[in-house]
Amino acid sequence: MTQEMPVLMNTAVEREELFVSLYKQVFPSVAAFISKRNGTLNDAKDIFQDSLVIFYEKMLDGKLEGISHEAYLFGITKHLWLRKFKQDKKNISLTDFEAAITIPEDYFPEVQSNVLMQFLEQAGKKCMELLTAFYYHKHSMQKITDEFGYTSERSATVQKFKCMEKIRDKVTEKSMNYEDFTE
Repeated sequence: MTQEMPVLMNTAVEREELFVSLYKQVFPSVAAFISKRNGTLNDAKDIFQDSLVIFYEKMLDGKLEGISHEAYLFGITKHLWLRKFKQDKKNISLTDFEAAITIPEDYFPEVQSNVLMQFLEQAGKKCMELLTAFYYHKHSMQKITDEFGYTSERSATVQKFKCMEKIRDKVTEKSMNYEDFTE
């Protein structure tokens, strides 16, 4: 079954015949090898295509004289599959990784809501209601426009910005940092 292929192929027809012949002779054993090692048919096709490219490059370099092409091609395929299998074994799915992570309960600092509430109250009742609707209740700007009676979505957005600026100014005035709002 080991037939020597011509080392130099002069025409595209000869190259095609070589690849068709190799595919028929070697691919079934490659597919069986990969299947026994939990690979799919698509895995076998991908690995075999890569093997054919390597094989063809070696053949053009004249490095395959006197060697069984089928055995050499199967050897390349086996090597590539084992290397891929070893790499895949090191990889862990993101889902499995996330399941393995545990975050301690005290990881996120507790927000001192009373300090934050004081700043919101200083901004005014209207600002507090607007910011609560947007950030806490997650209302859209269109819904806020309708709910608070603004003339346009743009007006509501500008008002929200002004409210945030009031709070930022108060925080800056007191020279407070993020840490001042957490325990």
